[in-house]
Amino acid sequence: MNTENHTADPRFTALPGRPGKIIAVHLSYESRAAQRGRRPAQPSYFFKASSSVAASGGTIERPAGTELLAFEGEIALVIGTPGRHIPLDRAWEHVGWVTAANDLGLYDLRANDKGSNVRSKGGDGYTPLGPHLMDARELDPTALRVRTWVNDELVQDGETPDLIFPLAQFVADLSQHFTLERGDVILTGTPAGSSVIVPGDVVVVEVDAPATGQTSGRLVTTVVDGPEIAYDAAVGSLPAVDDTQRTEAWGSAAAAGLTPAAPVLTAELRALLHETPVAGLSQQLRKRGLNNVTIDGVRPLHPDTKLVGTAKTLRFVPGREDLFVSHGGGYNAQKRAFDAVGEGEVLVIEARGETGSGTLGDVLAIRAHARGAAGIITDGGVRDADAVTAVGIPVYTSGAHPAVLGRKHVPWDVDLTIACGGTTVQPGDIIVGDADGVIVIPPHLAAEVAEAAAAQEVEDAWIAARVAEGHPVDGLFPMNAQWRARYDAERGA
Repeated sequence: MNTENHTADPRFTALPGRPGKIIAVHLSYESRAAQRGRRPAQPSYFFKASSSVAASGGTIERPAGTELLAFEGEIALVIGTPGRHIPLDRAWEHVGWVTAANDLGLYDLRANDKGSNVRSKGGDGYTPLGPHLMDARELDPTALRVRTWVNDELVQDGETPDLIFPLAQFVADLSQHFTLERGDVILTGTPAGSSVIVPGDVVVVEVDAPATGQTSGRLVTTVVDGPEIAYDAAVGSLPAVDDTQRTEAWGSAAAAGLTPAAPVLTAELRALLHETPVAGLSQQLRKRGLNNVTIDGVRPLHPDTKLVGTAKTLRFVPGREDLFVSHGGGYNAQKRAFDAVGEGEVLVIEARGETGSGTLGDVLAIRAHARGAAGIITDGGVRDADAVTAVGIPVYTSGAHPAVLGRKHVPWDVDLTIACGGTTVQPGDIIVGDADGVIVIPPHLAAEVAEAAAAQEVEDAWIAARVAEGHPVDGLFPMNAQWRARYDAERGA
């Protein structure tokens, strides 16, 4: 169908009228969550002004002096039947129509809005909608598709089965907090592929039902140069960009043309740490005032295998039945962590030293191994210990236990500062383990400590050889001035 428009304002020709509310979802597609590296447990929202609505075929200005105007192709739900406290199983009945949306945003104005997006997404023309409404009664909300083209190149192709939350959940959830009125619009989030557009680009968004051929038609927006806006610093926020905003706007650091920061754990440093015992590293950290850097109470399943990598973290909280229902099932934090651990990373798990259930089993160990992880450390238990050992990936654990995760733990969150084995571990810390145990090295000290420990190993080996020759340790270990002079002479120092 087209519309039953009751207003002469051309901005709202694709709608039943001027919407009272436009509510947008922050993050809703699995593909987008994977791209952003974070996955919400519940939907979160922001509002857009109805004055931001634009019709198909219009233009959007990129203000002079800005650089990060980005598109987001989305499925828009238009409320047909008002409702409050709508149950989930009746929520789709309140959707009157479905159409296409482009949730445009100027990331130059994003940093100071803390997720509200008032400045970055609230500008005039920043919500093109249309061009046609599809009758929601004739649509299966689980079988819709949104596609976006920029200059005729397909850049987004998302389907509703990829949604973290079903479309109807947005309607039910929002209606718990306020009345949804006829004509209100819900922008349901964008799949991966959103990126920056520049003057001259033409963006096309279409929502359709592939199985039936129903379509919103193609929503067309052309980017043009805008005048420089005289923002007043005395009144509010000025445009500003940094590499974080560039990465978010473009979709990735690579797409933004940013050079990745040089890795702290270089191949050379990794090789050096592989040859340096944990005991020696501990000694050097102690000399620098760091004593609380060992992950205590864990033992290796592979005592003969060295572990070296950078920390990726996962936190479990104490088991509570209601929280396990909300956070333990589905694609929970534990599964997300094992799916996201990267090559050369060590997944470090906070389990509070609770050994009364497993914190991983063989399937997750296989997943980490397949991802190229350097190892796994948990101060909790391991299920299927023999099978986990057989996978071959280095694992440190407080012991084996047959019980499943939910007996003692709720998987809670990832990539944050945790406590494991009584030691603070931050993402990016350098982790080294051998038969003696596991040590955590602050990244800024890693090269210095590794080089000093390696030099100390050479010295200790020389001392050990002298002791083996029959010399007493007094004055030799540690070396006095006489022995030091002999050592330096033999070493050519």
